[in-house]
Amino acid sequence: MEQQLQHKIDFKTKPLGSLGMLEKLALQIGKVQNTLSPTLTNPHMIVFAGDHGIAHEGVSPFPQEVTFQMVMNFLQGGAAINSFCMQHDINLKVVDSGVNYDFEPNTELINLKVGRETASFLTSKAMTPEQYEECIEKGRSVVKNAAQEGCNVIGFGEMGIGNTSPATMILSQICHLSIEECTGRGSGINDEGLQKKLKTLQAAKAFHGDIEDANELMRTYGGFEMAQMLGGFLEAKDQGMVILVDGFITTSVFMVAAELNPSILENAIFSHQSDEGGHRKMLEHLGGEPVLKLNLRLGEGTGAAVAYPVVKSAVQFLSTMASFEDAGVSNHDEFLDK
Repeated sequence: MEQQLQHKIDFKTKPLGSLGMLEKLALQIGKVQNTLSPTLTNPHMIVFAGDHGIAHEGVSPFPQEVTFQMVMNFLQGGAAINSFCMQHDINLKVVDSGVNYDFEPNTELINLKVGRETASFLTSKAMTPEQYEECIEKGRSVVKNAAQEGCNVIGFGEMGIGNTSPATMILSQICHLSIEECTGRGSGINDEGLQKKLKTLQAAKAFHGDIEDANELMRTYGGFEMAQMLGGFLEAKDQGMVILVDGFITTSVFMVAAELNPSILENAIFSHQSDEGGHRKMLEHLGGEPVLKLNLRLGEGTGAAVAYPVVKSAVQFLSTMASFEDAGVSNHDEFLDK
């Protein structure tokens, strides 16, 4: 199939390789779907939201209440991810994985709450084994439901004050980097706050030590929203979906997924390179080439949503662009050599 796809791409009416990354994406998506005529149907963006006990240790400039306030903003259609999903006809779904707030039941929010917040990983594991397993299963269930609705391309977003801290811990452990090399400003922490964050994360690393097992790594540091996203990633691979990977937080979760199932890389499109310094290190570790580089650092799945029309263009040219034979171009060998 790969050779047939490459031949179809190469013999479109263009110089060889002239559509650059679009050609790589077309080849990848065709291989994922095992067809010469791939399609993208009912795209979904799942935004998982949860609160973190580590937020009480002063690692974020924003109070924890911002998590539920932003979830309300999602539900009211006012966030950046709402705008981009509306623009590109992406089906947006918001999940309460573990927000420290009781939402009204008569909303479109998907209630998969495992707890009101994780424990602070400064002094304990973030999740119990039971909570962790519940998160994985609930994350898988959301993606199974999307697949039943005909979705074959999916992205994940997140909302959770303090969640750059667990992402930093995951990066440090998987890539064998120091906490100093991995710690960034997150949602805009100042110099004093950055030093406090750094000391807090160093203390957590000293408390827990090295953790080689990927599941244990997520259970130790991750949020409920991150663990549910992990389940979502694993299920998306099992469903044969094209996976749009977003920024720093989402890629940290994807790194855990890749530890558990390395073949998930075949399905992954890295939508952008975040302005969060550690994200470049993650992409280098994964061998991922970002579609966009726009200095984004918002999260919510925004980078994946913005990249989606580029991914659509890759499928579009493969499906509708004429071949040399179709167009009656006789000197295609000369054209290909340009």
